[in-house]
Amino acid sequence: MLKPNLRRACAALAAGISLALALTGCGGTTKDDVKADNASAASAGKADPNAATKKGLTVGFLPKQVNNPYFTTAGKGGEKALAELGSTYKEVGPSSATDTSGQVSYVNTLTQQQVDAMAVSAQDPGALCTALKQAMRNGIKVVTYDSDTSPGCRDAFVSQAGAEDLGRTEVQLLAEQIGYRGEIAILSAAQTATNQNTWIDYMKDELKDPKYQDIELVEIAYGNDDAQQSFQQTQGLLQEHPDLKGIISPTTVGIKAAAQYLSGSTYKGKVKLTGLGTPNDMRRYVKNGTVEAFELWDPARLGDLAARTAVALASGQITGKEGETFKAGATTYTIGKDGVINLGRPTVFDAGNIDRFDF
Repeated sequence: MLKPNLRRACAALAAGISLALALTGCGGTTKDDVKADNASAASAGKADPNAATKKGLTVGFLPKQVNNPYFTTAGKGGEKALAELGSTYKEVGPSSATDTSGQVSYVNTLTQQQVDAMAVSAQDPGALCTALKQAMRNGIKVVTYDSDTSPGCRDAFVSQAGAEDLGRTEVQLLAEQIGYRGEIAILSAAQTATNQNTWIDYMKDELKDPKYQDIELVEIAYGNDDAQQSFQQTQGLLQEHPDLKGIISPTTVGIKAAAQYLSGSTYKGKVKLTGLGTPNDMRRYVKNGTVEAFELWDPARLGDLAARTAVALASGQITGKEGETFKAGATTYTIGKDGVINLGRPTVFDAGNIDRFDF
């Protein structure tokens, strides 16, 4: 049973303050705008799955931030896919990941340049909507990837991985590492983080399977995606639960901080750690034996699928409606509710493959 404690209460307070500050910074969109933008994904006409794949298209990629290793990797995946399809890759974008007005300007630039489609990782779900809708009125197909807009502001969204896949696979990874026996804990971001809580719900559901009957979830701690707090929370978990066998941290900040603590303690190699991390953050901890394996989506595959989705839309093979299917490379994808396309199961990183990735 999870024990309430002062540490968790403080984390909840901090999370509430963070949420309030975040909401303060998200102006510029009225309730009526949100209501309109939350309509179903923008899709018009009828799909022809047998239509020929058009060549000679230009697809503009607009990441949250250029020269960011994560988005550079995604862009290379998109560029390679477009070259295979006989089309052209073009990248524009702001140098700051918080320059929302800059992103709007780049959407307008791509529209003026009359690209055939654009793939956008949105800094804000509503701020780009007016510009994106203008692009669609000009016949440009709009795909979001990594970070979505409101559904009515694009044709389709390529999601990194399904929430259920992320939640269940993290439990599966840790269970294998601890031999399906012992106490485990979760080190999350904020108590109010919707994606984290959704993943955790799937973790709890996965643990109901009889094969995990000898595993006990003893606590969920919150580090608020702050490195220092996450480091301290890891220390606290190990002090409160001396028999702890493993920790799942579904946040890149949390898993790195937990690995940092474990690597310098007597728990190194004894308490297993997994979750969501980037190869560049976690490489040293994999190589020094602190972490066996962790996971995340592969941004190159994400960029590849975003590019292929854009071409499929521009070719008329799909419109973004739920239930439509299309082939991207060797895989057939089905479009889900609100035009969402899931990339698939996350990529597992370990000592055998981690040096092949740079993000």
